[in-house]
This record gives sequence, structure tokens and C-alpha cells, in this order.
Amino acid sequence: MSSSIRRTPLRSRTATLAAALAVPVLALGACSTAAGGDDGTLSVLASFYPLQMVAEQVGGDRVDVGSLTPPGAEPHDVELSPAQVASVAAAQLVVYQSGFQAAVDAAVSEAGPAHVVDAAEVADLETTAQEGHSHELGEDDEHADDAHDHSGLDPHFWLDPTRMPAVADAVADALSEIDPDGADTYRANAAALGTRFGELDDAYAAGLATCERRTVVTTHEAFGYLAQRYDLEQVGIAGVDPETEPSPARLREVGDLVRAEGVTTIFFETLASPKVAQTLASDLGVETAVLDPIEGLTDDAQDYFSIAQANLEALRVALSCS
Repeated sequence: MSSSIRRTPLRSRTATLAAALAVPVLALGACSTAAGGDDGTLSVLASFYPLQMVAEQVGGDRVDVGSLTPPGAEPHDVELSPAQVASVAAAQLVVYQSGFQAAVDAAVSEAGPAHVVDAAEVADLETTAQEGHSHELGEDDEHADDAHDHSGLDPHFWLDPTRMPAVADAVADALSEIDPDGADTYRANAAALGTRFGELDDAYAAGLATCERRTVVTTHEAFGYLAQRYDLEQVGIAGVDPETEPSPARLREVGDLVRAEGVTTIFFETLASPKVAQTLASDLGVETAVLDPIEGLTDDAQDYFSIAQANLEALRVALSCS
């Protein structure tokens, strides 16, 4: 059975700064003020949750971090209100990922903030398919949709914890340039965060080392980096963009694979509709469960690490790991 990491190109997006300014104002609470605090804290603006978490952890009480993606919102196609666009220009540091959120790219390009960390430049994004980590569509399937043309970047690097310390270090360097008095604190915080990522990586490696199955069926192809890191096979019903609708041919192929490989669980996620996964699972007589791509929070009591741990436990159950 031939397989490779799926590298589905991001859906074409044409949002511009002018379009962002035309969008009615969204909840202004989605983004804290970028003017910095009266207590001398630095104003930092992150584009979505994983980068917000890194900025908060590295900056500690010396920074005030806001996010351009509202809590509970799916980040891929976020739009920006005029106030959010203005906050990009006002922020002392913007942490974002180019190529992931078109409206953010446009705002950063137009506003030209003084200090920027682009996670895409430091996270070692994958651009080429690699063997053994994601099933391809059948080559003879004339109905295969464009969402499975794996020629582009997979943005979901944060699901491999070993790729996150580089982002933390880049944020520490940027904050140190803005605030030299805090340099030792920022670098110590980045090192401590890197240790936590290392411990998470160790937990995943141990927890997924011995499993009866290694195929993970998901609604959204967000888990390619995780699959590559821990020797799993990702089977995405849809592509990298969760808004992509799977073709009937793709649904048939996934169903055939579930039956052939004895898959017991189809995973859906928190920020996108579970309907396709639930319908397919019902048709196939298998279970559904949540596998969170950690793109945003729906519960303030959770964070990156608690969600990652819950994902590990869900994978261990679905794959019958010992």
C-alpha cells in the first residue's frame, strides 16, 4: 500500500486589507489593545492560539498579549475588523504565520509593524511528501477533488511539539530586542517552555510506541506533522482546509480503508462541524471521538498542553495502544 504525508495546498484566498476594513466590526474583545499597559508591559499581538500561547509563556508578566482570532473561532479564514487591523500597526511585536491567514498577511504587509516573528520562517514547514504517514487518493479515481493535490505547505506544525521551541526562541529574541532589560527573563522562559515541549514529545513517543493500529482517520488533515513524528498514518476525509467538502469518491475510499484496516474510530474536531465524520461513522458502524487540532480554545480551563494530553489519550484508546 503506497502512502505519503499529505501536503494539501491551502485553499486560494484573496482577502486584502481593503476587504478587511470593509468587514463590520467583530467582537472587539477578540483582540486586546495593542497599545501596551500603563504598567510598562509590551504590547504583543498573535494571530491565533498556539502563537498566542507561546508569546504569553515567553513574555510572562512583562507582556500584554492579544489575539487576532476570537476564542472559539476557526482560524483558517478569519476576517479582521477595522480595530483589529489598526492594532497590527500599533503592536510592539506581531507573532503570526504567513500563508495561513490571508487577512492577517494583508494587515501585516500594509501596517508594517516594527517587530514581527513569522512562525513560517522558523518552524520548518513541510513542502514535500514523505513516505509512510498519510494515505493518498487512488491514482485512477477521476473524481478525486483538488483538495488532495499535495503540492503546498501544511501549516499545522504546532501539533509536533518538537517544532515549537524554535518559535519560542524567536519570540524571546524579538522581545529581547525591544526590551533588553528583560532579555534574561525571556530566554529563561523560552528554555522552560522548550523543556515542556520536550516532555510532551516524550509522552507521545512512549504512549504511541506499541499500538494495535496506526491509522488515524480525521475530518481535517491537520495531523500530518503529528503522524510523521510518531509513525502514524493520517487519513483525512477533507483536506488541510477544514472548509473543503470531500467528494463522494473520497468518502467511498475512506470507507473502504476503514473496513480493510479495522479502524474503530473516526475523529472530528472542536472548531468545525462533526456532521461528515458522524454520518460516515454511523454508516460504517464505528465510533467517533474528538481529536483537537489545537487551533483555538473553546474552554478557558484548557490550554495547549492539556489539549495535547487529551489528544494522546484519545489516540491511545482508538489505536488500542498498550
